[in-house]
Amino acid sequence: MNQLIVKTKNLNFSYTKTRKDIEDLGLEVPKGSIYGFLGPNGSGKSTTIRLILGLLKKQSGNVSLFNKEHTAKTRLENLDKIGALIENPSLYGHLNAVENLKIAANYRNGISLERINEVLEIVKLTHAKKKKVKAYSLGMKQRLGLAVSLLSNPELVILDEPTNGLDPKGIIEMRTLIKELNEQYGTTIFISSHLLSEIEKTCTHVGIIRDGKMLYQDTVKALKQSKGKKMMVDLEVDKFIDAMTVLEELNKENTSLTDEFIQIEVESKTEITTVIDALRAKNIAVYQVSIKNNLEELFLSLTEN
Repeated sequence: MNQLIVKTKNLNFSYTKTRKDIEDLGLEVPKGSIYGFLGPNGSGKSTTIRLILGLLKKQSGNVSLFNKEHTAKTRLENLDKIGALIENPSLYGHLNAVENLKIAANYRNGISLERINEVLEIVKLTHAKKKKVKAYSLGMKQRLGLAVSLLSNPELVILDEPTNGLDPKGIIEMRTLIKELNEQYGTTIFISSHLLSEIEKTCTHVGIIRDGKMLYQDTVKALKQSKGKKMMVDLEVDKFIDAMTVLEELNKENTSLTDEFIQIEVESKTEITTVIDALRAKNIAVYQVSIKNNLEELFLSLTEN
């Protein structure tokens, strides 16, 4: 996965003269990856996407797509290999899914009815293809928007906040679709999001941006390992003072009491069992055990001042 399908170098852009919205951004999206572009709202994610697609004119730096510099000469050729779903899809509510896709197909060359039916099957909307879009749920509309982006069988799909506003069922459906596109069709997928949990569950690679600057870029696995092996665990017990005494005997000196929970640091999940057994041996009831998301802590430490 050494080949980069998207690469930016020293990319800069400003909407005003008073601040840089994108500053010396170096983005590297490996071919065949699911790349999560992560950052707080207003960090420059959508602006970066517009620069990649040529919807905004860069002020300095380079953008390369498919190993070619993205210029006025190569733009149409590059865009023919890209599908994009930016924010909410533009759909005609009084028409059905097939009719919406036929209209979208008119803006592309050589899109057959067979391909329209294929993309509807990919996004799992075949059963509702004759149903008017105004009767679709938000999740179904997002999947139809994804179908539009897939019409030309693109090598790269760019999704800007694809799970925004979706209920848990819709989020799971979109996550599953993204993984299937990547695994079954080899499609490289670039996802912009402010939701760490979705990036963690979906992506192979991650880039973290704040105030237009890249703070971290690597595999999701490397990001998890960068926090170290130790885990923070919250314990809810019935006898706080007795529990603290037991933990001191176990040399758990790094303990704190917050919001009726005792927080400790452990080396592994096996150590959690040892702690629970020791507490129960002293007739201390353990009501709840919660492992804190260390990846979340790392993200917050990177993105918060």
